[in-house]
Amino acid sequence: MPTTVTSTEAARNLSDLLNRARYRGESFVIQRGGEEVARLEPPMPRSKVTLRELVELLANLESPDPDFWKDLEEIRENQPPMPEDPWGS
Repeated sequence: MPTTVTSTEAARNLSDLLNRARYRGESFVIQRGGEEVARLEPPMPRSKVTLRELVELLANLESPDPDFWKDLEEIRENQPPMPEDPWGS
């Protein structure tokens, strides 16, 4: 259940509230004049993948279709040239 704080308390203690949200997972309802005006909540959890797990995931990926590299090369060769000064008028 979120903790209710006034906008004045939130302004005076913003750094503390941000730390509590980030590191303790606490949520806050911010009120002004008794009316809810905002919520401060921790970010959605990020998936935590170690470097070792990432290496394993990449090692187990299927190889691209043999024609994939040919298609990429064809796309690269058919790109129009960039102008000398793309930002010039």
